Amino acid sequence: MDNTYKSAGVNIEAGDETVKKIKTHARTTFNKHVLSDIGLFGGFYELNTSEYKNPVLVSSVDGVGTKLKVAFAMNLHETVGQDLVNHCVNDIAVCGAKPLYFLDYLAFGKLNPIVAEKIVEGFAKACRENGCALIGGETAEMPGLYTGDEYDMSGTIVGIVDKSQIINGSKIQEGDILVGYSSNGLHTNGYSLARKVLFEKYSVYSKVENLQQDLGSELLKIHKSYFKLINHLKENVAIKGFSHITGGGIVGNTNRILPKGLKLDINWQSWNIPEIFKLIQDTGKINDDEMRLAFNLGIGLIAVISKEDESKIVKLSKEFGDEAIIIGNVKSIA
Repeated sequence: MDNTYKSAGVNIEAGDETVKKIKTHARTTFNKHVLSDIGLFGGFYELNTSEYKNPVLVSSVDGVGTKLKVAFAMNLHETVGQDLVNHCVNDIAVCGAKPLYFLDYLAFGKLNPIVAEKIVEGFAKACRENGCALIGGETAEMPGLYTGDEYDMSGTIVGIVDKSQIINGSKIQEGDILVGYSSNGLHTNGYSLARKVLFEKYSVYSKVENLQQDLGSELLKIHKSYFKLINHLKENVAIKGFSHITGGGIVGNTNRILPKGLKLDINWQSWNIPEIFKLIQDTGKINDDEMRLAFNLGIGLIAVISKEDESKIVKLSKEFGDEAIIIGNVKSIA
């Protein structure tokens, strides 16, 4: 009987090959603060706090969810890594933080070095775009837990912000306005419902009316990074709060930064909902409340500002190349 690790489904050689491929991409994200190469037991990052009076580290962890099922069906693995980094970066950027470094975790049923390299290539690309370093991670092969060539992933981002510059919504008050910025589709949320509804009728290769590309490609659009936009805005206007619209939708996420006694008044007709959301709703006969709970509906970021800064933020956004959409305001519950 051949009782070896390989016979149990774990291929050490494939793991070694994967690490070699990963190192090349990770090194493209390194900067002077990274003190270690990929492969050690820990990643070393030399922290420079000279620019901060009272530096605070900010961290967040997340995954891509069942969007991966679409990547499996399409056999396209180049974009989900970017999704994960951008999602994590957005989560700390809305707090006012600058991303420093990113760590990933990949778990496979059967490790495929080529697929792993594509994923990490996406991590590295997004890290470069967001100005952070990919300093480490873990790749695991777990036969019996994951099916065939399927995999799962998670990522952790660590950033920094001066304590005085933390953005947490504490200054939001009645009369403030909500400024929305467009998403790039579903981003990384709502895919369980979207897949349940759409793939009862369509395949990932279906050409659907009003969509500019096949359904799978539409669903794999990259989760947009708002880091540079957030920096542009907060440096030029008094931002009271930012909301990254993920699971829970516009209301669920923006309520997280509202002080007690306040509520949102959303004008749901103030922007054009992208066709992919209309397709999901019409195909599944889903009511508005459920759509608003599960999806971003075309708004991926919300800034909360004073009414007096409305014209200023509209101008700033246009200069950056983005459109500021006034989608509602803050009201008192009483």
